[in-house]
Amino acid sequence: MLKRIAIAVLGALVGWAMVVIPVRAETVQGATLFETHCVGCHINGGNIIRRGKTLKLKALEKNGYGTEAAIAEIVTNGKGNMSAYRDRLTSEEIQIVSAYVLDQARQDWRKH
Repeated sequence: MLKRIAIAVLGALVGWAMVVIPVRAETVQGATLFETHCVGCHINGGNIIRRGKTLKLKALEKNGYGTEAAIAEIVTNGKGNMSAYRDRLTSEEIQIVSAYVLDQARQDWRKH
């Protein structure tokens, strides 16, 4: 009986690690992409160009960018003062940085 419990616990831990580790890797990659391409204008989720167009969750939702897809759209094609990044980032990198931005916005851009 103890052996079955140990196997079940080990299986659960392995399964958990397979889910958590890739998410963590994408978070790190998203942070790196953000630091390289976005932080010049959007430090800590702010906006040094247009105060009301921050990356805070309330502002994203108010401006129609409350989803990863909407964020990816503006990262890809730009809008107004926001440059397009389709020629600088791959589609995968755009998805990763968009997920990172939304995740950080949901956490109110707290430092980890």
